[in-house]
Amino acid sequence: MIGSERIDEFTAEGQLLTDVGGTIPVKVLSTPGMIGMMERCAAMLALEHLEDGKATVGFEVCIKHVAGAFEGAACTAHAVLREVVDDRKWRFDVEVREGEKVLGVGTHERRVVARA
Repeated sequence: MIGSERIDEFTAEGQLLTDVGGTIPVKVLSTPGMIGMMERCAAMLALEHLEDGKATVGFEVCIKHVAGAFEGAACTAHAVLREVVDDRKWRFDVEVREGEKVLGVGTHERRVVARA
């Protein structure tokens, strides 16, 4: 389980975009949108390894948004399970890229919970 990874493809579009309140002339992948895709990728990776009736919720992100992507960019979110603590705290290394260009990088933590 430790070291398992997942890559999800997505397009920078819709609610993932911002024009920073009209202060820039084009729409770009927003930081919250990028983080959302990182979290989703980690959550889906965790789900692949959880027992029935369990899910995870995110509780910490430490992300650097290091490059931009314009509307329509083909991007990938990548998550690697780095550590599991007490069977309930899952720590991931996460990254978003547009091709070879790194857009964002950091860590994300999720907690195991029972699904209702």
